Amino acid sequence: MSAPWLRGAAATAVTAAFLLPASLLAAAPALAHGAQAPTQAKPAPATVAKQLFRAWLRADRHAASRVATAGAVSTLFSYPYRAPDEFAGCSGNSCRFVHTSVRVPGGLGGLLMIVSGAKVTKVYESRHLVKPSAAAGYLFDAWRKHDRNRGLEIASTTAVRTLFRAKYDPKGVKYFFQGCSSEPKGHSCAYSYEGGAMFMHVRGSKSRGYEVTSIGYVAD
Repeated sequence: MSAPWLRGAAATAVTAAFLLPASLLAAAPALAHGAQAPTQAKPAPATVAKQLFRAWLRADRHAASRVATAGAVSTLFSYPYRAPDEFAGCSGNSCRFVHTSVRVPGGLGGLLMIVSGAKVTKVYESRHLVKPSAAAGYLFDAWRKHDRNRGLEIASTTAVRTLFRAKYDPKGVKYFFQGCSSEPKGHSCAYSYEGGAMFMHVRGSKSRGYEVTSIGYVAD
């Protein structure tokens, strides 16, 4: 290959470069950098949940705030019981930590963390409520808000399943709280409505906390 030909090819290349639009020339470094930038993998929900759990065990709010929203941190750091002793895994983006050596109210059995991306956005927890009426009201409010996990904070899985078979309709029948009365193994808290009544059967004590264990209905 002759030297004159090479010099001619080089000149052609230089000329072509000058003919490129200025915008493409300016964008070339950025395009090259973008092509080479590695994509960061999203952490698994279990990884995020465990990071928050460990920060809580250390009482490290600063570390917790890096992997959870302010609301989630506030809920977790107000947990009334000792730390759950077992990680029960994740179902989708919902991760559970449960107690295996102590009994706590509700069907959660401990903590449930909802993970979105690299943060825990909400924490559900077993609740310690010291009045039967408070437990009944908490479950009713969870049903009204269509939040099954919230219901499990203070009620058994059986009670939640029974209540949530029907969807609460704000435009439907009106419910009226009629208070709680003693029954052989605890308390019965009643909600009346046109055509019948709903009874939440509550068990527990002030020291242990109350929970709704079952629900029954009667028709007029």
